[in-house]
Amino acid sequence: MKKWLKASGMLAVAVTLMFPSFGSRTAEAAGDFIWGADVSMLHEVEQKGGKFYEGGVQKDALQILSANGMNYVRLRLWVDPYDSQGNPYGGGTNDLATTIALAQRAKAKGMGVMLDFQLSDFWADPGTQTKPKAWQNLTYTQLKTTVHDYTQSVITAMKAQNVMPAIVQMGNETSAGVLWDDGKVGGGIDDFTQLGELLSAGIDGVNDALSTGEDIEIILHLDHGGDNSLYTWWFDSIVAEGVDFDIIGLSYYPFWHGTMGELSYNLNDISKRYDKDVMIVETAYGFTLDDGDGLGNVFYTTEESVGGYPATPAGQAAYMRDLREIVEDVPNDRGRGIFWWEPAWLPVTGANWGTAEGAAYNSDTGLLSNPWDNQTLFDFNGNALSSLSVFSETSPTNLLTNGSFEANGYTSTPTGWSVWANTTSNLSAIKTEQPGVTGDYKLTHWLATAYTASTYQTKTGLANGTYSLTAWVLNSGGQNAAYMYAKNYGGTELQTSLPVSTSSWMKVRIDNIQVTNGQIQIGFYSNANANNWLNIDNVKLYKTN
Repeated sequence: MKKWLKASGMLAVAVTLMFPSFGSRTAEAAGDFIWGADVSMLHEVEQKGGKFYEGGVQKDALQILSANGMNYVRLRLWVDPYDSQGNPYGGGTNDLATTIALAQRAKAKGMGVMLDFQLSDFWADPGTQTKPKAWQNLTYTQLKTTVHDYTQSVITAMKAQNVMPAIVQMGNETSAGVLWDDGKVGGGIDDFTQLGELLSAGIDGVNDALSTGEDIEIILHLDHGGDNSLYTWWFDSIVAEGVDFDIIGLSYYPFWHGTMGELSYNLNDISKRYDKDVMIVETAYGFTLDDGDGLGNVFYTTEESVGGYPATPAGQAAYMRDLREIVEDVPNDRGRGIFWWEPAWLPVTGANWGTAEGAAYNSDTGLLSNPWDNQTLFDFNGNALSSLSVFSETSPTNLLTNGSFEANGYTSTPTGWSVWANTTSNLSAIKTEQPGVTGDYKLTHWLATAYTASTYQTKTGLANGTYSLTAWVLNSGGQNAAYMYAKNYGGTELQTSLPVSTSSWMKVRIDNIQVTNGQIQIGFYSNANANNWLNIDNVKLYKTN
């Protein structure tokens, strides 16, 4: 998807938080987290001279990715990415032969395959959902039949080459529909009848290619992963049309698609609302502000500022750790995984988003370039970045009891936590309520009169070492003091003030807590005026080394 074209029309929001080889989990063992990579540009990059290295040794890019913990690839598929003279459109020129070849390489490395049916000849995204050339003059009835037969034929061909995908995405960032104008929605079009029928035709084609005992999971995919109103509008309508799918896929780039808190809220809400798994099928972040091909990038100083992480390999890794935590924290193990978009798109000459023929097809006057070369997982010369190590990390264990405040429902004495107030009557400021940022409940401090209160937890029997404390918060502001703290760990009390945000959940943290006495007390303190409030959720204490 051509994010460099649509980014200018997106609302930039500061990064804070706000809502045999078949089967349902084929390439990964049931319950395993999917770390995936969309490597649709890889063949073209290699054709143009791109090479990849790890530790100074030249290797296959997929070998490097899989050895560092990536267990899936995502491959986009275009129907006919060539002009009438047979000239390729570029951007990977992802026809079926290219897709099968990449899938075979991935399978040989033990990786699963997700297939992205874009239902177009070239880029498909919310701003461009152009019918394939050969489908332009079909009647609507003919179009439905063609979509069915096309997806059936693709899956049949992939099965014949022993690369049947475990997951199929029907359409790409389809918030405005597919196959315009027949399947268009939005912009005043709220009738989803034809969109639902076209998606169902494609899904039926996939299923009709399967034999008894075979299964492919179906993803429906939107952009703007932090926009809960978009997802509920779209999926309410799609569910009403009876479209059969398994997973809700989201694009999420923190510099374009809302805050990470909004993403967290959305993931938790839609997984529960529709009883579906959720998956980030596109994300990326810059490792530098430099420009590999000298022709401009979509990630620069503004994106770094909005994204909230430094444009370094360490910043990439920190972003991915935080994103993984959000996805893994979706209740009931509904968070399935994350795909990095185009980690191997090196700035080699000619490996651009399109060729002159592709630009002409889309009536695109943009500069032919690689606008993504500083958001890869390899440097400009193809050397693997240190950020790759994050994909093989084990998620840390939360050492707190009831950090999500789900244990009791509504209560003033949440399990695992102690409470304190400056007067007995002010203890009523402390309570659990709905909704939380993850799960159903959150901790609240609030009274209609001035109060001072604290909710805290003491942990003993800890191994000495370095710890981190994190939490998600909302805050009305106006307090004399409102902070998260860590103390009694063998050092000076550490505090971090809780930022004011009344609607967007924000993540706060205290790092580098050096426990030397085997214990710690962590908590939240409010010295508040009348009607000041705090919401706190998903509190975690974990050892970092």
